[in-house]
Amino acid sequence: MSAIVVGGGLVHYEVIGRGRPLIFIHGWLGSWRYWVPTMEELSTRQRTYAFDLWGFGDSDKLSQYYNLESYSRLIEEFLDKLGVVHPTLIGHALGGMAALQFAARHQDWVDQVVGVSVPLVGSDIGRPLAGFSGNGDALAKLAAKRAKFPEIEMELRKADTAAVVHSLRSAVGADLRRLLPPLEIPVLLVYGKNDPFVKPPDKKWLAACDDNVRAIVLNGVRHFPMLEERNKFNRLLKSFIEAGGDFSALELKDEWQRRIR
Repeated sequence: MSAIVVGGGLVHYEVIGRGRPLIFIHGWLGSWRYWVPTMEELSTRQRTYAFDLWGFGDSDKLSQYYNLESYSRLIEEFLDKLGVVHPTLIGHALGGMAALQFAARHQDWVDQVVGVSVPLVGSDIGRPLAGFSGNGDALAKLAAKRAKFPEIEMELRKADTAAVVHSLRSAVGADLRRLLPPLEIPVLLVYGKNDPFVKPPDKKWLAACDDNVRAIVLNGVRHFPMLEERNKFNRLLKSFIEAGGDFSALELKDEWQRRIR
């Protein structure tokens, strides 16, 4: 277990492997831990990092930072303190929103972004998640009904429910669609077709985006593609990283056929 001091508190993180840097950022339901299978798979050729956002996992519970803007700044300070340059950011849900916001401000710092189950606009957040206002038990029950994985269950009760509630309020008021057209780096958006928590972006809006943005929907998958379809998700992620912005390599694969465009 490793930690650094950011904003007057401890941020827990883990590192596996050597090579080009990949930064994994979790979402509302869990912590860094559910990225472990993907980190282990990619660590043979990449240096993989994952950290706990404020209020989650083993990072400090600092309520003044429970918003999208602060989580985006946390990514900046994390990369700066560890001296990480030109990473690929892989963010899930809340973590993906923060990653896109950070990348939009620092395109020269980031090579690529992968957003997994990311609501680009507040109305894309499904009612089961958007309406959450309960305690830790309620959060655990919410996840257990739709995402029963040990990597989630063992960490979820560590979350400060205020971090979930306040960051959700921050996310509901956000509109990240305005960030994507100006972005020039490659952006891959991955969604589960059966996700009860987050809807994919509008097809018409996405069709108007530049060629550096792609969205892929995985059939039969809900909110955690990295756990529900580990092999498929890892192959997709590897292909995206190796493609270096050439999306034709992804489009040729039968298993990525359901593409929003």
